[in-house]
Order: sequence, then structure tokens, then C-alpha cells
Amino acid sequence: MSRRIKRTTSPGDRAKGRDKGRDRDRAGDRGKDRGKDHGKSGSAPRGRKPDDRKFGERKSGERPFAHRAAGEPPRFAESRRDRQERAEPAMSKTAAAEQPLPTKVQTVVVTADENGMRVDRFLEARFPGLSFSHIQRIVRKGELRVNGKRADSKDRLEEGQSVRIPPLRLDTPKTAGTLSEAEAKTLQALKDMTLYEDDDVLVLNKPAGLAVQGGSGMTRHVDQMLEVMRDAKGQKPRLVHRLDRETSGCLLVAKTRFAATHLTGAFRHRSARKIYWALVAGVPKPKQGRISTYLAKEESEEDSIMRIAEHGDEGASHAVTYYAVVETSATKLAWVSLKPVTGRTHQLRAHMAHIDHAIVGDPKYFNKENWQLPGGLQNRLHLLARRIVIPHPRGGVIDATAPLPPHMLQSWNLLGLEADRFDPIENAPEE
Repeated sequence: MSRRIKRTTSPGDRAKGRDKGRDRDRAGDRGKDRGKDHGKSGSAPRGRKPDDRKFGERKSGERPFAHRAAGEPPRFAESRRDRQERAEPAMSKTAAAEQPLPTKVQTVVVTADENGMRVDRFLEARFPGLSFSHIQRIVRKGELRVNGKRADSKDRLEEGQSVRIPPLRLDTPKTAGTLSEAEAKTLQALKDMTLYEDDDVLVLNKPAGLAVQGGSGMTRHVDQMLEVMRDAKGQKPRLVHRLDRETSGCLLVAKTRFAATHLTGAFRHRSARKIYWALVAGVPKPKQGRISTYLAKEESEEDSIMRIAEHGDEGASHAVTYYAVVETSATKLAWVSLKPVTGRTHQLRAHMAHIDHAIVGDPKYFNKENWQLPGGLQNRLHLLARRIVIPHPRGGVIDATAPLPPHMLQSWNLLGLEADRFDPIENAPEE
């Protein structure tokens, strides 16, 4: 019969500990006290499960919205402790400075210090000044190879692996006072868009019509505008997530590599909370519910859209969206608040079209026949990234809210919708 042995500290051990200094003794005493308290109280209670009785469902057996008791703060506003990212070893400044200008294809070997580093962080450390968009481009095109195979920017490297690096374009670091007139205007435009800013994070109110990243024939986009904020070390703010070109609202930007690592981790672990507002055709029934489908990209000669797919289809990804009707305009239109749990391309637009309540002004997914836009409303996408709540990399919570863009504000006024109404989507569960 085995016995559990309780580990204790003898008086002799404590005497030795005092020889090492009072501070360490005090820390040890505090640790012992915490251990005793933990033993008395037991494990911490888990969070309460959401009340499944308060919201409708879109699919049988799927969990609906949670209910919040009166006086209890919205669950949406609560922060969830982000999982700790594994520390990534960085190259020494000397090693980074010794890297030659990569004007031709070269193959390098991953060192012991670089073991476990992500591919994108590996390139940033080897070649300071290399833009984030350029890194993503060469990885996406398959120009960078690890042991002869294509790699993803999030893949982690192992010591001894060979990395094929294509010719790179290094950006010249900006120095104070060298901005041209055009660059100064761009910087002012970014300031005018700013909803929140500190040393690590920037939240922009992206206007409708401005692309987040470049594409064919694209001359102006947010990623290009951020070049004017490149610092003396060559670091440029990085996009943490994306919005469609015609979607306005909260766009999160990391100003440092430290912030980029933690914020992208928060999105990956679904610690970020996003709320969108939309004006849709008709009134969804039930008025609050959950949409769960698989989405896959469908390419054509002219365009590409996300189609509803089956589980197991090539390229299909699971997508989940919570929705809640906030207010209606008779039975013709409804103001809907949306909370995506996953972050698939065109997810909200495809999901609302899937339940036959497409977003007003959507050129890709609005296909309702014989439907007339009410007079005075602009035929533009009525979708706003209204709010983002995410743990701050250095503690606390970032909580930013974007106002209605001009075309949506005009529609709200014409339809008599009250923009300050309570948003029931705040009670949606945090899957």
C-alpha cells in the first residue's frame, strides 16, 4: 500500500535559506502562504456556463446565446487570459548586422539560437528593415523554402534546417524630418483615422473604399500608408487582421514586434472579441441565433466568392457567426449586430446571404430578385466593424468603438434607427 508523502521544509533548510538573504526568505514565506491558502480553498471554480434558453438557434443541437442577469456586466467586455506564447530566441544585433544584402538567392542554415522561431520572425531578425507585407508575399508565393518545401509564415524552424531565401527588397529606414509633403499628408490621414493609440498598439477607423492590403492595380491601401510610420530601426507597424475593402470600422495595427506576436496570438486563440453592425434585407427569424457552416472559396474568371460547402470538401473551413436583430424598419430592413467566432474571408457576408438576409449594398452576395432599395439609401455595403475588445500585450484590455460611416449614418437617419440602442449581441457566448 502506497502512501502519499507530504513534502515539508526542515528548520535546517530554513536556516540555510536565511544565509542566502532576507529577501529570498520573505519570498519563500509568501509562496508557502499561498500554497496553504490554495490547499484550503481547492481548485478555482470554472466560469458559469451560458444560459441556453434565451436565444434561438439556426442549427439543431447547436448552442444559442447566453443570458446575462440584471446588473451583471456584459460578458463581451470581460478579458480572457491569453495563452502564453513560447518565447522566441532573437538573433544578436551583431549577427543581424552581419547579414549581407540579399540581392540574389541564398541558402542559410538555422542556428541553435534560431531553433523554434517562426519563419516570419526569422526573416525579420536576419534582415531588419524587411517589411511585413514583403515577407508575407514571398512566403505566399512559395519563393521561400525550408528543406526544399514550401513553408507558411507561422511555421517554426528547427536547428540545422536549410532555408532558401529569394532576393529581398529592404526598405530604407525613415529619419526624423525627412517626410515629403505627400507623406506628411498620409501621416495626418492616419492620425485622423485613429481611434486608439499607445506605444504598442494602433486602432484605426478604416473608411469604406480603402483597401487594407495591395492588389492588382491598387496604388493606395492601409499597409502602404503605414510606411510613413517606419521608425529609425526600420520597423513598420504591422496589420494584425484585415477588413474587406468596402467594410469600414475598427482595424487593429501592432506598432512593435512584441505587440504583433501577442495580438496575433489573441486572434489565433480567439481571445479577441469583434462586433459588426449591418443593415440586411428582411427580418431574420429567430431574431437571435447562431449560423454554423463550412465555407470554401469558389474561383471564376471574373471574381471569387465564398460558397457554402460540406464538411470534407477541398478547402472548406468551419465558420460560426452569432447574430441579433437590434431594430427593424417594418419588415423591409433590419439592423443586425454580428459576432464572428471564426475569421473566414467574407464570413459575415456569406452567412447573411445563406440565411436569405443579405447585407444591403453587397455587390458579391446580394442576389434577391425584384428587391428595390428604399429611396434615399446609397447602394453601398452596409457593414461596419463596430467594436473590438482584445487583451493588451502589456496587460489590461483594448476596447475601441467606431462610429457609423457617412453612408450608413444617412440610412440610419432615414429609417429612424436609434444608433444608441442596447446591442443584444454583447450577451453572445465566447466560444
